[in-house]
Amino acid sequence: MRKYVFLTLLLLVLGACSEEKTPPAAISDLRLEPVSFADLKGFEADDMSPAYEAFRRSCAVIAGQKGEFLGGGQASIKINRHDYLAACAAAEKITPAGFKAFIKQYFRPYRVVYKDSSEGRFTAYYEAEIKASLTPDSRYKYPVYGRPDDLVEVNLKDFDSALPAKKIIGRVQEGKLVPYYTRAEINRQGVNAPVILWADSAVDLYIMQIQGSAVALLPDGQRLRVAFAESNGRPFKGIGSILLQKGLLAPGQASMGSIKKWLKANPALARPNMDENQRYIFHRLGNPEGPVGALGVPLTAGRSLAVDKSFVPLGALLWLETSAPDKSPLNRLVLAQDIGGAIKGAVRGDYFWGSGGDDVLELAGKMNSAGRYFVLLPATQEMK
Repeated sequence: MRKYVFLTLLLLVLGACSEEKTPPAAISDLRLEPVSFADLKGFEADDMSPAYEAFRRSCAVIAGQKGEFLGGGQASIKINRHDYLAACAAAEKITPAGFKAFIKQYFRPYRVVYKDSSEGRFTAYYEAEIKASLTPDSRYKYPVYGRPDDLVEVNLKDFDSALPAKKIIGRVQEGKLVPYYTRAEINRQGVNAPVILWADSAVDLYIMQIQGSAVALLPDGQRLRVAFAESNGRPFKGIGSILLQKGLLAPGQASMGSIKKWLKANPALARPNMDENQRYIFHRLGNPEGPVGALGVPLTAGRSLAVDKSFVPLGALLWLETSAPDKSPLNRLVLAQDIGGAIKGAVRGDYFWGSGGDDVLELAGKMNSAGRYFVLLPATQEMK
C-alpha cells in the first residue's frame, strides 16, 4: 500500500507544481525603509506593558529553534535569531513598565514596503464562545470533531528537498492518497474522528471553525478552551461572500455579527450555504491560558497579530498603524504569533481582539481597515 500511496503522492506533487498559480514574491519587490521611533504614530502614547509577556513567550519558542534567522529563514524579512535572543536575555532584567525603553534600546524600526506601497489591509479575529456539553442529548447534538483517525498529512519537502514546503492533507482510499472529505460530506455522513464536545448550535460551531478556537461553556458552568487541531485541507470560502453573491445579504451587512443573525434566523438556508465553504476545522481541548497561535504560544488580546509567514517570520515585533471599526486610531506594538488561511500578502494582518461573545464578535467582524506596519529588527543586526 505504501508504494501506491507514494506513487500517488508523486503525481500530486507534479500536479501541484505545474498548477501553481501564485509564484513566490521576488525579494526585490519587498524592501525595508529605516525610520525613527518618532516616525511611528502614537508610539509614545502606547502602554506596552501588556505586550511584555507576549514578547517573553515568543522568546521562549525562538530559543528552541535552529538556524540563523527566525522561522528558519523562509520569510522574505530576515531577522537574525541570535541578535533577537540577545535582546530576549536583556528583557529578563526589566519589568513590564520598562518595556518601551527596552524596545527603543534594543530594536530599530523599518517600514515594510511591497511593490512601492506600504499600505495594506487589516482585519481581526477573536476567540468565540459556544455552548457545549461532554455528552449529546436533544439540545447538544452537533459534534465537535477531533482530528480524524484516517486523516493523512504529508509535506512535499519531506520527499524531495528540491520541492516546495507544501502540505497536502488527504486520506488513503484503495491504496491511493485522495483529498479529504468536504464540509458537506462530513456533515452528511460523519467522519472517523473522536467527538470532544457536543455543541447546541450548528451556526456557533461554524463560526468557531472560522475563528479557529473558542471558549466552550458547559451546562455546569465549567469553561473549556477549544483549539485548532487540523483542517481537511479543502479551500476556504467566506460565508459573507457566499451570501452577498446570492443577494441574501445587502452590501454593508456582511459583518460577522450580521451574518450570525441571518444564519440563525434562516436555518433552512443556513446549512446549504455554510456547506459551500468546503474547509472544515477539527479541534482539540486547548491551553487554559488562551488560544494558541501558530508560533505555539497563547495569544494576547490586542497584542497578537496573524501574518503571512512567507513575508513576516513568526515572533517578529511589529508596530501597527491602522484603525478600529469605529475609525479610531489603532496604533500599537504587536507580535507576529499566528497565521491564517486568508492572511496573504506582505502588508496584511489579522488582529486578535481577545475572547468574548457577540460584543467582541462585532468588533472583530467589522474590522477591515487600511493600514501599514513597521518591523522592529534587533539594533545589532543593522550593523552586520
